[in-house]
Amino acid sequence: MTEQTTLDKEKIHQEVRKAYAGRVTAATESADESCCSCSCGDGASVEESALRMGYSAEDLEAVPEGANLGLGCGAPLTHARVQPGETVLDLGSGAGFDAFIAARAVGPEGRVIGVDMTPEMVAKAEQNAVASGVTNTDFRLGQIESLPVADAEVDVIVSNCVINLSPDKPAVFREAFRALKPGGRLAVSDIVLTAPLPERVANSIAAYVGCLAGASLLDDYLQAVHEAGFEEVEVAESRPALEALSLDDPMTRAVLDELGAASPEELSFDLAAVAASVVSAKVVAVKPHTPS
Repeated sequence: MTEQTTLDKEKIHQEVRKAYAGRVTAATESADESCCSCSCGDGASVEESALRMGYSAEDLEAVPEGANLGLGCGAPLTHARVQPGETVLDLGSGAGFDAFIAARAVGPEGRVIGVDMTPEMVAKAEQNAVASGVTNTDFRLGQIESLPVADAEVDVIVSNCVINLSPDKPAVFREAFRALKPGGRLAVSDIVLTAPLPERVANSIAAYVGCLAGASLLDDYLQAVHEAGFEEVEVAESRPALEALSLDDPMTRAVLDELGAASPEELSFDLAAVAASVVSAKVVAVKPHTPS
């Protein structure tokens, strides 16, 4: 997979970590340009946004207060087919929103592992678990390109609008494959592209942190999943990430802020066309029972 951006990988990690640490401290505020929050641009509450993504009212009632930070671009668990007693791994678990929903699905005999590279997010998720009495979650500090998880430890892997933030997506999918048991399932919601980004946007750190510049072309994304060893790779659901270009959308504002100093002559692309190429997709795949 060829990444469009030429930004330094370590700088990407540092900026993403800083942005999401800030999101924890601003948890009571609406999502801003520092975060992947792809459906809250019109002033919708985090609860309304989650319902649009595909979560149920029952899901929202079941998670601890403070777990839903208004982040994400879909509801990957709707396609994960989680069963009681299974072990689920959430890549980029944040404050634990999807992890706590999964914890209810696997029941007391199952468990959920959440991995996040931001210490503040891990601490917040652990606090949420303690405060709500959830005992079958395990939040770990680590990068999704090098998971703190044993080989074949989990039955299901989910992720919500996080893999696009990784500067090495093939490594993420290889690690996911390693961590899954034979026959295990992958179900992720993520931002992908139907057309390449203009160079200026692709190399904007604000647009990267805002879930745009790090997004891959859909075909490249699916190819990376295939090349990691997965089978039955498909797009289970997709829709425009921005139903209409809104200046209040976090991704849009991240790009506009970054390009604010540019003159009209310097902007040789149509921002509306760029927004139209951004898609929220749910991708599912299976690790084969035997090596192919």
